[in-house]
Amino acid sequence: MPLRRVPGFRRFWLSRAISGLGSAVTTVALPVLTFQETGSPLMVSLVAAAATLPYVVFGLIAGTVADRMDRRRLMIVTDWLNAACIATIPLASALGVLTGGQVLFVALASASLTLFFEAGVYGFVPDIVGKDKLTEANSSIYGAQTVVRIAGNAVAGGLIVVFRPAGTLALDALSFAVSALLLRAVARTVTWPERPTAAKRPGFKESIREGLHFLYHHPTLRLMTVVGTLQSFSGGAIIGQLVVFADRVLGIHGSDGRIGLLYMAWSAGGIGGSFLLPRLRRRFEAVPLLLGVLPLGALLGLVVVLTSDWRITLVALTVWGSAYLVVLVNTMTYSQEVTPSELQGRVNTTRRMLSSGLGVPLGALVASTLTVRVGIQAGMSTAVVSIALAAVLVWGVQARRWLRPGQGA
Repeated sequence: MPLRRVPGFRRFWLSRAISGLGSAVTTVALPVLTFQETGSPLMVSLVAAAATLPYVVFGLIAGTVADRMDRRRLMIVTDWLNAACIATIPLASALGVLTGGQVLFVALASASLTLFFEAGVYGFVPDIVGKDKLTEANSSIYGAQTVVRIAGNAVAGGLIVVFRPAGTLALDALSFAVSALLLRAVARTVTWPERPTAAKRPGFKESIREGLHFLYHHPTLRLMTVVGTLQSFSGGAIIGQLVVFADRVLGIHGSDGRIGLLYMAWSAGGIGGSFLLPRLRRRFEAVPLLLGVLPLGALLGLVVVLTSDWRITLVALTVWGSAYLVVLVNTMTYSQEVTPSELQGRVNTTRRMLSSGLGVPLGALVASTLTVRVGIQAGMSTAVVSIALAAVLVWGVQARRWLRPGQGA
């Protein structure tokens, strides 16, 4: 059955696209609003950090909660709470009582709610489409989110002019409400697997230990987790230093429109990767696929670091973005394929905690430190080294399996 005919998937896909569009607008509007209200670069940085901090603080808790309750209900509740949370900003602005502290609190609360929502998604998607269609489903979802992110970032500037930054956030609140309504409609088309009763569930701490135990003792999944973290480290490094690289190496300064093209190239590459991955997974298993894609990513990163021609950088970033998304979705899909339904939230949220919560900010921090102390090309090179390390790791593990068949899983 084609994915578009799978009951419930179209509504879920649409909910992700609409909510993603609202969040893309907020990604631009919230830092602008923060600086407008406080005039503090530090506050802007804190608001940006709020997007990843909840993964470190609540990652294990969110996954456990998602595995202990109805995932669809959790997602609907968090969508409604996120809508209410975001809506407080335009309301406070209209009343003239908005403060920088409130903006920071909302950023943290919204990111935390999103984390709990995503913990539910990891098990929700396999419940809808089945594990045999996970690659196609995840590629479709990530591809759509990439498209709406580009569109949302593109229109955000105009919306800020028309509605002001605070008013623009009302659109994000509305998108969360629409997403919740679409998720409610999914219940009419899907038969959900039976959830364990409270009497059959282990304690909360034991539930956390179960997820960690499964992740640690599954050799291939453990490898994929390390690869995903190294991949996220490279993403944090490359995106965090792209503006500096453009200024110091490519000669793209200030308001030059070509800087937007560089960011769009990275995102557009992700769209290409979303179309490419299902075809690749029909020909290659998850680990063999990484044997080719990771070295390609490292090579493209090297091209970016060594060139001073913005046109070559544009092409290399586009293809690199495709390889990046292929690795990202491939590792996530494999995890969903091999993880039992009752562990999906715990295992995959832990993986996300290590990648988004640790890998991305650590990559940005290390790259920026090297840029200041050594130079921009040294900073950008951390992204290449990270992917090359992941490639060496995968090739080493695979070579050992070739030499010793039957070892590993």
